[in-house]
Amino acid sequence: MQIDKLRGKTLDQLFEAILALENVEECYRFFDDLATMNEVQSLAQRLEVARMLREGYTYHKIETETGASTATISRVKRSLNYGNDAYQMALDRLAAQKNK
Repeated sequence: MQIDKLRGKTLDQLFEAILALENVEECYRFFDDLATMNEVQSLAQRLEVARMLREGYTYHKIETETGASTATISRVKRSLNYGNDAYQMALDRLAAQKNK
């Protein structure tokens, strides 16, 4: 698996730090210190692209609504189709939280 190439002590520490955050406000504070806002917004954009692809939106509609390039949309679609199902898992869990 490709994710095995990523594994390591420093990434484990990063992910554990993220999981230790208690709420959205703490996430804003942490990610503001961790990365540029453009980097964080790009990650958020990819998640929104994944949601829209999953719901059957066209590339044109996704590009118009999110500002994502067709290259980004294609990359996300490839991850949805051939990746580790992480987008699906995250989107399913977000949907479940909203339905509580």
